Amino acid sequence: MKRINSLGIDKKPKDTFVVVAMSGGVDSSTVAGMMKKEGYKVLGITLKLYDNSKEVAKSKQCCSGQDIMDAKRVAHQLNINHKVLFYQNKFKNGVIDNFVESYLKGETPIPCIQCNKTVKFNDLFDEAKKLNADALITGHYVKSITNNKITNMYRAIDKNRDQSYFLFNTTREQLNYLRFPLGAMLKSETREIAKKLNLNVADKPDSQDICFVPNGDYVSVIKKLKPNSFKKGNIKDVNGKVLGVHDGIINFTIGQRKGIKIAAKEPLYVIDINPKLNEIIVGVKKNLIKKNIILRDINLLCDKKIFEKEILVKIRSTGKLLKSKVKLNGNNASLELLEDEFGISPGQACVFYLKDDLGDKVLGGGWISKN
Repeated sequence: MKRINSLGIDKKPKDTFVVVAMSGGVDSSTVAGMMKKEGYKVLGITLKLYDNSKEVAKSKQCCSGQDIMDAKRVAHQLNINHKVLFYQNKFKNGVIDNFVESYLKGETPIPCIQCNKTVKFNDLFDEAKKLNADALITGHYVKSITNNKITNMYRAIDKNRDQSYFLFNTTREQLNYLRFPLGAMLKSETREIAKKLNLNVADKPDSQDICFVPNGDYVSVIKKLKPNSFKKGNIKDVNGKVLGVHDGIINFTIGQRKGIKIAAKEPLYVIDINPKLNEIIVGVKKNLIKKNIILRDINLLCDKKIFEKEILVKIRSTGKLLKSKVKLNGNNASLELLEDEFGISPGQACVFYLKDDLGDKVLGGGWISKN
């Protein structure tokens, strides 16, 4: 059947009802404008996720009170319907609590992935379905290609903006319903479209902080929510020799160099964190190399047979694609890296990719385990 709209849905745009997740930033606002201009019936929905204090609202983060007002103004300017959903409790239980507990386990969590998995692509997905929308549209920079009602996810054209790493936990059902119009654009093109649409957010800076972590100070957040979690413990070298004392394991992440405060001939890095013994293990950079990784809570968007051959993985959001071999074991997996990588941290995501004629296809991924 011939495709008759830009979303791969076999309806005319004027007969297609879409929900656009509007964060108040330039990306989602531009998407809403594009959908309106193409003739789709558009409803913008903004999520209130966090109760911001005055100082938090001034920082460069998403989902702040100012962002909600910006989303409302854009919706009014575009003459589209708009509503705000109040998900503070869902966000606290599904994202903030998980973030804190992960640090206490000696992990380095990624709350944006949890947010996408829970409130954004779960609760908002359900809301869009209840409204009988034909698709849920977001301003994420990932490329989605729909054929025969099956949508696959690829890394964005703009590799500096690509957000596929943060969306690996998207389910097949969700992916078939989601659309990402910005995946084939550069960020500069998005801003140009926003300017042509005369959107008041066209020059708005990108959010940089996690919405509940003002100015990147995650330690203060944990101190507020779990004040008893700061306990002194030993800093040891890889041979077990005590080198110093720390003020709490949550002050450290694997691969960290600054803040160890121990003099040595070579720069020292955090090699491991042992929450049971409340210890920090440090060593030189070569000690950070790790070839074998155990993954938990695997989410797949492909046939398992793909893993019979070599694939590519990304183990941090800013990392490069690495050659690897993956062996699936139920909901877990063991991974052998075929290239050196430093500072692999439990709690981070490992995302699977495979190159094909259309780009770097997302196969799914899992969470790097402590074991």
